Amino acid sequence: MKIIDVKTVPVNRFLFVEIHTDEGITGIGESGAWGFLDASLEAVNSFKTYLIGQDPLRIEHHWQYMYRCFHFRGAAIMGALSAIDIALWDIAGKYFNTPVYNLLGGKCRDKARVYYHVGGTTIEEMLANLKEAKAKGFTAVGHLSPFLDEDRSAPYFETHAQKIGNAIERVRLYREAVGDEVDLCVEIHRRLRPAEAIALARGIEKYHPFFYEDPTTPDNFDSMEFIAGHTDIPIATGERFHTPQEFAQIIRRNAATYLRPDVCLCGGITGAKKIAALAEASDLMIVPHNPLSPVSTAACTQIAACIPNFALQEFPGDDRPAATERYIGHNIEHKESQFRQGEVVKKTFRVENGFLIIPETPGIGVELADNVAERFPYSRRPIQTRLHIDGSVIDQ
Repeated sequence: MKIIDVKTVPVNRFLFVEIHTDEGITGIGESGAWGFLDASLEAVNSFKTYLIGQDPLRIEHHWQYMYRCFHFRGAAIMGALSAIDIALWDIAGKYFNTPVYNLLGGKCRDKARVYYHVGGTTIEEMLANLKEAKAKGFTAVGHLSPFLDEDRSAPYFETHAQKIGNAIERVRLYREAVGDEVDLCVEIHRRLRPAEAIALARGIEKYHPFFYEDPTTPDNFDSMEFIAGHTDIPIATGERFHTPQEFAQIIRRNAATYLRPDVCLCGGITGAKKIAALAEASDLMIVPHNPLSPVSTAACTQIAACIPNFALQEFPGDDRPAATERYIGHNIEHKESQFRQGEVVKKTFRVENGFLIIPETPGIGVELADNVAERFPYSRRPIQTRLHIDGSVIDQ
């Protein structure tokens, strides 16, 4: 079997990769380069010049060849490599007529507990969405910001007391809204300095968050270590990391309890499986990062199925607008008319009582819908960085 074509399929605000073989088997993958999908697309085209004519089953060899070809890294490159890797595993599963997880050691579980995205621009909206998630049967909710999902076009200002105090009060209300029957995955989106992150963590510890995600920027591992050493809340991080080596540095510092590899950014299924093994050796758990399309969900599910140290699977919801629309495009008109991310594939996933049922379909288990690129044309994500009231840049 040989690779005869590698195609990029930009759709809405997603980037898919299709790899075609001379035996008629096609694999699908997705890049997690987020705001830099155009650059990732061109990286795929560069890798294509190597892949044509290759045996698609030599997955590890191809991973090493592409990763080490020019010795440069970054989200666009790793997103491209990840999409290709996922597509190659999809081909392998279809070739052997089995789900990918069976090629990785087999199932450790029959269903994967998920956390459902909950957001809101006001406290009233957030509480209503929390109650709705509980009513739908979810036992964990995430993407849950104590700072709300405010429009990035609005200049920001709060005193320290307001910033920390308001955030603590919101987490109290979140816990009251759902009781102890729902775990709260608190998402900070890297917007706090280490001292602020510690102050907020100490204020919300009594509400028992499942984890405290990305309290500060991912640039300084020592800062994450400092925060983790001053709170009893488990720290979750990793969605911005590209390599197993970055995760190893976090592990050595005891800077996180839950590692969050993005299968579409960390080197695909190959990279994620290695990161899970590193975590297992240090008694840490895996919560795959998954804010993208059902193709990403399908790839994450292969990891969730076969690793012993799986904790939760992020699930944005297939019947909802894409996360990028809900959490970045607040000023987009007529939100109700936006496409649902589940429309990009022919069949989505079955979720029952807060658990995603592990599919038994060969490969990663999904196929792109017909004419998806024509039905949902690609749209570059606009750059909109939030500013402070004094005109300086803030993190959100």
